[in-house]
Amino acid sequence: MKKLFGVIGDPISHSMSPAMHNDLFEFYSIDAHYQPFHISSENLTDAIKGFRAIGIAGFNVTVPHKEAIIPLLDELDPLAEAIGAVNTVKNQDGKLIGYNTDGSGFVKGLLNQKQSINDKKVLIVGAGGAARGIYFTIAKEGPELMDICNRTPQRAEQILNDCPFKVPARVLNRQEAEESLEKYDLIVQTTSIGMHPEISRIPLSVHKLKPGAFVSDIIYNPLQTRLLKDAVENGAGIQNGIDMFVYQGALAFEMWTGIEPDIERMRQKVLNQLGGLSC
Repeated sequence: MKKLFGVIGDPISHSMSPAMHNDLFEFYSIDAHYQPFHISSENLTDAIKGFRAIGIAGFNVTVPHKEAIIPLLDELDPLAEAIGAVNTVKNQDGKLIGYNTDGSGFVKGLLNQKQSINDKKVLIVGAGGAARGIYFTIAKEGPELMDICNRTPQRAEQILNDCPFKVPARVLNRQEAEESLEKYDLIVQTTSIGMHPEISRIPLSVHKLKPGAFVSDIIYNPLQTRLLKDAVENGAGIQNGIDMFVYQGALAFEMWTGIEPDIERMRQKVLNQLGGLSC
């Protein structure tokens, strides 16, 4: 019987996960299918009950459910529990177990771009589920400092308080971050601001970037957000969300199947679906 996998979110039509994972299932001759599920917040509890009833083998979790899904699961991986957000669920003998591959996927993608973290000054933009995973994982690598810019300071403060890997850090508003931007080596944009279709929006101005700074935006649709375009104009190296997306997907695929997938095949599949070239 064909195994069912999927991804839940609201919205979900933009996701490249189905194309990427279904291609891998075919490539590795696995009798499985990966389905997108558009699930609103008010229907999340019923959806998870339905997944249990049909015996779904595993699924990914995207906005806005990464934190809300936690009470609906049977167990959490220690890292996911510390982060307080889940992006991957595995059905293990009837138990739904939550994991977080966002941070690990991001760091793997960053290293793929020959960017180190150790002793760097980092600014994280946003304080949602993805930001928590990225913050915790980068903090473990030993940056010199890591500040957070977020419009709701309480959420950012919570990340600093919860992180088990302590680094010098401050919570900044947008104006404060823009005024001190020249001190950061790495800026990581983790919000949905600038995602299709609202591609004209920008989370903060990057006109005061440090020479040689690197700007990473975890959005991959469009491939180059307005933030990244502005960063290029100001002399920065850039990275879109393709690397993080592919690497976190690879970690989930391996978790579900035991197979370490072909990263470049995954990357090309996503780029073909998006109809562009990675930046």
